[in-house]
Amino acid sequence: MPFAKRKSKEPLTELELFDYACKSLGARMQSVRDLRRKMKDRVAPGDEGEAMMDRILEKLKEMRYLSDERFAADFTRLRQENRSLGRRRVQQDLQQKGIAGDLISSALSEAYDGVDELMLVRTHMERKRIPPPTDDKSTARVLRRLTSAGFSSKSIVTVLRSLKAGETALDRAEAESSDD
Repeated sequence: MPFAKRKSKEPLTELELFDYACKSLGARMQSVRDLRRKMKDRVAPGDEGEAMMDRILEKLKEMRYLSDERFAADFTRLRQENRSLGRRRVQQDLQQKGIAGDLISSALSEAYDGVDELMLVRTHMERKRIPPPTDDKSTARVLRRLTSAGFSSKSIVTVLRSLKAGETALDRAEAESSDD
């Protein structure tokens, strides 16, 4: 049976849950909300399970294994350096991870202040092997890809104009960005 109901596992004890949380953090950095969501499946439902998770999360924070500040800073730096994503995309990703707004803004300003966004757009195009557009259709496709990567319309249009992309699509994109 491909869709058989999964057997519910026995709730973990506090020590077992702590070990589970440490192994999970050892495999991959996580935000407090992500780890809480993972642990929720492994505890007894109700106030007792919530209290156990709270105690474990506090202990992990005291031991400096878990920190949303460090997570936001590392996540932002890695997305900017390794994937060459724009500021807006990283901000959206951090919001989805449940990071507080003030932590997001401080991590973004630390990572992106002084970064040349035009160079970041060019780097992104090279890494993703996005060919320079030759007509309006391919220009629109590249515009969508770069916008979804989190770059500002102004930077995208500037880079594409330097590549002599389809002028009609660029004029339309520039008009739309000036309306915002």
